[in-house]
Amino acid sequence: MAQEVRGVVSPARDEPVRVETIVIPDPGPGEAVVKIQACGVCHTDLHYKQGGITDEFPFLLGHEAAGIVESVGEGVTDVTPGDFVILNWRAVCGDCRACRRGRPQYCFNTHNAKQKMTLAATGQELTPALGIGAFAEKTLVAAGQCTKVDSSVSPAVAGLLGCGMMAGIGAAINTGNVGRGDSVAVIGCGGVGDAAIAGAQLAGATKIIAVDIDDGKLEKARTLGATDAVNSRKTDPVEAIRELTGGFGADVVIDAVGRPETYKQAFYARDLAGTVVLVGVPTPEMTLEMPLLDFFSRGGSLKSSWYGDALPSRDFPTLISLHLQGRLPLGAFVSETIGINDVEEAFERMKKGDVLRSVVVL
Repeated sequence: MAQEVRGVVSPARDEPVRVETIVIPDPGPGEAVVKIQACGVCHTDLHYKQGGITDEFPFLLGHEAAGIVESVGEGVTDVTPGDFVILNWRAVCGDCRACRRGRPQYCFNTHNAKQKMTLAATGQELTPALGIGAFAEKTLVAAGQCTKVDSSVSPAVAGLLGCGMMAGIGAAINTGNVGRGDSVAVIGCGGVGDAAIAGAQLAGATKIIAVDIDDGKLEKARTLGATDAVNSRKTDPVEAIRELTGGFGADVVIDAVGRPETYKQAFYARDLAGTVVLVGVPTPEMTLEMPLLDFFSRGGSLKSSWYGDALPSRDFPTLISLHLQGRLPLGAFVSETIGINDVEEAFERMKKGDVLRSVVVL
């Protein structure tokens, strides 16, 4: 039987979000209803609100979530009611060209629920953010979007792996292939950049250089594993990174901002055969102009990282285990916990750079 619950809806471009009553249908084949316990407020949700992803308003926001499986539809075997899960937006299909080549982390046909959640008042269909829509008491997803993890972890912490934390950690470990003894520079010390720093430390990097224009953010980055900090408002970051790496540049440079100027900094701050990882998300109008000869003469790798090249079934349980062992400080990324009515204010704090993550607790 369909249920009515509260959820945070973005009604139109740049309009304030509002809490609405939404209708959650019973799960159909391959689907699951999840009772949400916590959901992080991510920049992607703000992009949806601003119309920067699609124009398919109204959106049911929220996607960085953890909760309990309440019910499942026909044919679902990987999760059962009562399982504690992190929601993900890479529910691999198993049949696309990437999956068939043994690279499911690049799946081109990830699954979402086929049924639509709707506004109770009007029956209008909602577009769930990243196919999840978890600023809600319950949500409907494809069962493959549910990854079971150790239930002893705090939901407010676990949910962060659903997007931003996984993007940063994965950019370092999966995409950048950071290894023991490597030097790493991370440009941009927001939530994703700091997660990349934590991932680089976890991978065994011996020098981790944090780059930002905010001294407060740089100080926070040091607590999460950065060995050095560079304020790029005061110092040329390319020269500073070279100086800190014996004049060579870093083995891996991660651009967690996603602007032409920061990408150029990352490109020239790496060693001659070093790796650049772009994990910050550019906007559509951004362009890059650089001498082609510089690409030829430097070698190495230029990579983009979507979702940290994550495979949730592999990565989520492992990272939760490392957190519970005290080796990955996920809790340090939770700046505040808030209620479902406080999301609009959380967006304002995000814009000001006052928080790493606000987390809605339901």
